[in-house]
Amino acid sequence: MKTKFILPILSLLFVLLFSTSIWSQERASIKGQITLKDNQSPEKISVILKNTRFGTVTDSKGNYKMQHIKAGNYILRISAIGYITKEIKINLSSGQVLIQNAEISPDSEELTEVVINGGKKNFFAKKENQQIARLPLRNLENPQVYTTISSELLKDQVVTNIDDALKNAPGVQPLWTSTGRGSDGAGYFSLRGFAVQPRALNGLPGISNGSLDPANIDRIEVIKGPSGTLFGSTIVSYGGLINITTKTPYDHFGGEVNYTAGSYGLNRVTADINTPLNEEKTVNLRINTAYHSENSFQDAGFRKALFVAPSLSYKASDRLSFLFNTEFLSNEATNATMLFLTRSTPLKVHNIDELGYDNKRSYTSNQLSIKTPSYNLQGQMFYKINDSWTSQTAVSRTSAKSEGYYSYLFEATASFPTITQGVVFGRYINYQNSTTLATDIQQNLIGDFKIGNMRNRLVAGLDYFNRQITDNGTGYVLNGRVYIGDDSVQNVNENVFGITNPSQYITTGDNGKLSKNATDALLAGATVNNSKTKQEVYSAYVSDVINFLPSLSAMASLRVDRFMNANNGGYNQTALSPKFGVVFQPILDKVSLFANYMNGFTNVAPAEDINGSTRTPRVFDPEHADQLEFGTKLNLFNDKLYATFSYYNIKVTDRVYNIRNSATDVTYYQDGAQNNEGFEAEIIANPIQGLNIVAGYSYVDAGVTKGDINTVGYRPTSAGAYNTANLWASYRFQNDALKGFGLGFGGNYSGENKITHGLVTGTFTIPEYTVLNSSIFYGNDKFNLTLKIDNIANADTYDGWSTIHPRNMRSASASFSYKF
Repeated sequence: MKTKFILPILSLLFVLLFSTSIWSQERASIKGQITLKDNQSPEKISVILKNTRFGTVTDSKGNYKMQHIKAGNYILRISAIGYITKEIKINLSSGQVLIQNAEISPDSEELTEVVINGGKKNFFAKKENQQIARLPLRNLENPQVYTTISSELLKDQVVTNIDDALKNAPGVQPLWTSTGRGSDGAGYFSLRGFAVQPRALNGLPGISNGSLDPANIDRIEVIKGPSGTLFGSTIVSYGGLINITTKTPYDHFGGEVNYTAGSYGLNRVTADINTPLNEEKTVNLRINTAYHSENSFQDAGFRKALFVAPSLSYKASDRLSFLFNTEFLSNEATNATMLFLTRSTPLKVHNIDELGYDNKRSYTSNQLSIKTPSYNLQGQMFYKINDSWTSQTAVSRTSAKSEGYYSYLFEATASFPTITQGVVFGRYINYQNSTTLATDIQQNLIGDFKIGNMRNRLVAGLDYFNRQITDNGTGYVLNGRVYIGDDSVQNVNENVFGITNPSQYITTGDNGKLSKNATDALLAGATVNNSKTKQEVYSAYVSDVINFLPSLSAMASLRVDRFMNANNGGYNQTALSPKFGVVFQPILDKVSLFANYMNGFTNVAPAEDINGSTRTPRVFDPEHADQLEFGTKLNLFNDKLYATFSYYNIKVTDRVYNIRNSATDVTYYQDGAQNNEGFEAEIIANPIQGLNIVAGYSYVDAGVTKGDINTVGYRPTSAGAYNTANLWASYRFQNDALKGFGLGFGGNYSGENKITHGLVTGTFTIPEYTVLNSSIFYGNDKFNLTLKIDNIANADTYDGWSTIHPRNMRSASASFSYKF
């Protein structure tokens, strides 16, 4: 009996062994070594057989191996972030072990600015950056949407400020220009319908109270959607975050100097100098600096700034390296004109035409300026633990100060019932003396390893953030009133300015005292603040991207965040923030379909319910926003076309709001709801040789669905316009007669913007506008000359967030650069 069963079993085993041997002999293998032309570590380079399930990454020496491959013709694709992708046609025979070595070169977009753009195909495309996911993920592999604005594009457009730089990001709209006031004086922008400031520098906190200088920008990443999982709540909004990646040192001498002159007294000088500090070129220094002086198109206004940004890299060994980035900005400017519309009474005017505002009027003087010095200090240490794990330690220190005069105009028409035409504003001013100091410490462990056949890219991190705000400024005082409208001079003077003698009538519509001495006299009686606040945040996070197949990956992430306010023990809050995503590439490295769920959160300050003389303290839970998004990303025609198309839906269901019936009847609730949804499209293309195009479109539909009856069913004022679009096209002539010459053309479109919108106030609408810009340039490998005109049609344009701010009129500039 036993023999009867054993013989068939042995026969089966023999057949299996023989067939496996035959199968192994029929199948082929491929192995080899990948090297990098710049002699960097060849570890974790992606090696795949296109349109198959076979793929791997190299070890620390650049070696790779793939087995059990069916005989046939294939394309071997070798790629790494920052390097030019190489594709090699191979033929595998049955049982063959093919040895295929290769070398790949750095992508010109990652090289120093000394390299000119003429030889690169799609030089506006600069999508890859590990800071976005804190992992080595390519754009097509990342389920999150982001827009990258390259330094090459900024140079092409002769950009001299951060506001103009962000015009290249689909869906980003200006709300407030920089005010200079303490703790939040940088500009505000609408991103997916939520207000956000540019507060991230190299993925770390970078705070400013003034206008940022673009001299040290390598690229700007607009990372879209609530991003609390990796970045917390201190530098993001529910719409996303704006991260600035700075220039870093390289291993040879070089640089560039630039001078730009233009309308309204623009004078700007920049320098970018890089040099090795030792013969081994393991210590490299780079310094970027800028001087900027510019007046306003209005009757008053100026900005002067000096910017210095040294950075140092040190490669201590093959395993250990350091990077130090610093920025120092000295900035002085007058306040931008901002007309605050009423928030509690019906509007008397509903659009710019009815308002009748002359946008050349600034309602300030050059004697009333504010200084906003700031600095950012960052140090990072990278240590390669082994072939699979790397440690990144980052420490940052950032400071922003505001010292000087800050003023704004707030509508008070309801207080003057005899004024039947036009509007009345009160000018409120104070002396700012505020300092914000923040420290951030991060420790990240970054892994790239396999579990079975599944590649895992994982980051696990700890984050400590500390922010202190000291305010020793004054209270606000009234410095005159401003009337805009067509009412009689007598009525305005007698009932607004309190002047009854016709010989003393004011005909300018402004009775403020705008000299420094007069303003100081008004502020002499103002109260002085003595406020100091401290906030601390302890966080831990983990994010893992798993490749089930080379074409299919999933992301799972979670953050635990502990927020503590030193001056209020009840304001301590704990928040959880998850994130999930999936990516499928039906055509590997060319087309991806993605979907994500993302979460963001906000720590809400305590408040008080007021019922007569009774005050009841209220402490709230963190607010949360949840996003669902799906779309597609493209990288076609050998990197000549990058495109992203996405639909998103963001919901907030626990927003804090209050019902204020009177000063003695105020009740807070935390069940407010808002829903923002929209569509975004971005295209970066090089359709023919010499022609580069950046284009984008955004549609945002936003509404308050629960809360104060005055806002429910209305569009939030932070949502911006429904429709916006951006375009820039640059063409470099290819024929010998015009070689070196080029033309640039583009602009921005913004639809109608309801900057005030509610049941009580009604609606104030800023009209739609189209601004067109153009340039002509000539350049070679040593110098470049560009002439540019902005706002060719001299269109009146405004932005606002319950405010009206006039934007620049037509201007011309000339820019000359010399490279060495």
